[in-house]
Amino acid sequence: MVKHQPLQVYERQLCLSCLTGIYGCRWKRYQRSHDDTTKWECMWTLILFGTFTLLLFWFYFWWEASNDYSEFNWYLYNRSGEWSDGTVPILATTAAGFTYIAFLMILALCHIAVGQQLNLHWIHKIGVTAALLTTVIGVISVSQIWNEEWDIFSISLRATGPFLHIGALAAVTALAWLVAGQVARSEKTKFQVIVLLIYLVVLLSLYLTPLSITSPCIMERHDLKARPAVIGQRGAPMLAPENTLLSFQRALQKNVSGLEAEVTISLDGVPFLMRDRTLKRTTDVSKVFPERQNADASFFNWTELSMLNAGQWFLKDDPYWTVQYMSERERLLVGNQTVCSLEQMLQLAARSNRSALFTLRRPPPGHPHNLSWVNLTLATILHSGIPQHLVVWSVDWDRELVRQQAPGFQQISTKIQTLENLHEKGISRLLLRYNHVSDEDIRKYTAGNVSVTLYTVNEPWLYSVLWCSGVHSVSSEAPQILKKILSPLWLMSPHEYCLIWVATDLISFALVLGIFVFQNYHMIRWRMSGIRSYNPEQIMLSAAVRRSSRDVNIMKEKLIFSGQQQ
Repeated sequence: MVKHQPLQVYERQLCLSCLTGIYGCRWKRYQRSHDDTTKWECMWTLILFGTFTLLLFWFYFWWEASNDYSEFNWYLYNRSGEWSDGTVPILATTAAGFTYIAFLMILALCHIAVGQQLNLHWIHKIGVTAALLTTVIGVISVSQIWNEEWDIFSISLRATGPFLHIGALAAVTALAWLVAGQVARSEKTKFQVIVLLIYLVVLLSLYLTPLSITSPCIMERHDLKARPAVIGQRGAPMLAPENTLLSFQRALQKNVSGLEAEVTISLDGVPFLMRDRTLKRTTDVSKVFPERQNADASFFNWTELSMLNAGQWFLKDDPYWTVQYMSERERLLVGNQTVCSLEQMLQLAARSNRSALFTLRRPPPGHPHNLSWVNLTLATILHSGIPQHLVVWSVDWDRELVRQQAPGFQQISTKIQTLENLHEKGISRLLLRYNHVSDEDIRKYTAGNVSVTLYTVNEPWLYSVLWCSGVHSVSSEAPQILKKILSPLWLMSPHEYCLIWVATDLISFALVLGIFVFQNYHMIRWRMSGIRSYNPEQIMLSAAVRRSSRDVNIMKEKLIFSGQQQ
C-alpha cells in the first residue's frame, strides 16, 4: 500500500518577515506581494524621501548652528522674558525624527531591493506626516525670528563641502546596486530608460559638483595669513558670568588679545556693563527690587546696581552646560560676582596690556544723561588711566569730538562702508557679524589697511574658515576653545584637491560600471554572444536563477512512500 501525504514546507524568511512587518505590518507570507506598487503607495514613498531630505537639511542646519546657540537662546529670552535653553527640545526632536525617517527610508530601499511591494502602514504615514509638518513649521519659525542664521548653511559648506561631496558620491555609488537590480528585473523598456537617465544625471552632477565648490581653505600653504587674534566677548562667558570681572580674568588667562563688552549708563552717570535692556536675566533684581525687575537697567543708580548679585543666575541656569565641571571653590567665586563698571574693566585691560572694545547703548528718552552719554563714557575712559591706543571706540555719535579729545583711540565701525568713507573718518577697523562680509570684501579691506574683526566665532571650523579668509581678529565667547586651534582644521592646495576629485570620480565610475555589468551579466552575455537559439524563455530562467531565495515563495511537496504488503 502506498500513502500519498502532501506536505507543504516553507523556507523560513525571518529577515523578510521583519522587513515587511515593520514597514507595512505584513508579517504573514500570504500578505506579501511582488506586484507593482500602487500609485498611492508610490506617492507616500516620494513623501517619505522628501521628508528625509528636508530633515537631513534641518539636522545639518542645527548641527552647524551650534556656533550661535547662545544667540538663539537670547533671542528667545527677548521675546518671552524667560530664560531657557530652546536648543535642547529642538535638537532632541530633530534627532528623533531624523532617526525614525531614516530608518523607514532604509526599509523602503530594502523593499525595492528584494522586489517587495511597498505598502507603508498607516501608523507610519501619520509619523511621516507629523515629522514633515513639524519640520516645515520649524523652518518657517526660524525664518521669522532668526532669518540671518540661514547664512550659516552656505558658510559651513565652505568648510564641509569637499567632504560632503565625497560622502554624497559614495552614497549614490552604493545606490548603483539597487538601480542595476531594478533595471535587470524590469521587463518594461520605458521604465529601464527612465531609471537609468535619472541615475546617470544625478551621478554626472555629482562628478561635476567640485566645479562649484569654493573654499578659502583650498590654497597654497605659503599664502596662509597669520592666526587671527581672539577677543573675549563679554570675557569668557562659558567659564564665568558674562560681563563680570571674573569672566574677563578667565578670558585673560586664555591669552586673548582684547576684551569686549556692552556698556549702559546708570541713572547717576556711571557706565557699567550689561547686555540686556533689563537686569532680570543676569542679576537677582527680582529679589532685591521686585517691583522694578522689568525696568530699564539704565534707571538704576550705581549704589543700587552694586547691591545686586550677578553670579547666582549662572549657577542656576547653567547657560553653557559648564557648571558641572566647576569645583566648589569656583562655584563659590562665581556666586559672589557683582555688576562690573566700565572703569573696572578698563583698569583690568590696562594692567594686562590688552585692548578694550565696547559697544555703547544710549539711555532711553527721559534719562538724565540721554544727551551726555558719549561725554560721560569718554570721561570715564580718560579717568581710568588706560593708554589711549588700547581703547577701541565703536560709537558713531560725536565720533569727530571723540577723535579730537582722544586722538589715540582706535576707531572701529560696526557698519560696512567704502574705503573712502572709512579713511575720511579715520576708521581703521571694522566690527561685523561673520555673515555680513565676503572673502572678497575681506581682501579689499585688508588691501586698504582696514582690519576686519568678526563676531561671534565659537566653533573651530568657523575659526578655521575665517583664518584662511585672511580675517585679522575674531570676537568669541569661547576663547578657551579657540586657544587650542594652532592651525586650520584642514588645508590643501588646489592641485591636491584636484587629484582627490579626479581619483574619487574614477573610483566611483569604476564601481558603478562593475555593479551594472555584474547585475546584468546574463543579459549582456546573451546580447554579445550572437546565439539566435538563446530564446527569451531561457533569459527569464537565467534571471530567475540569480534571484535570492528571499525573492521567491518556495513551496515543496513531498510524497512519503511507505510500503506494507497486505
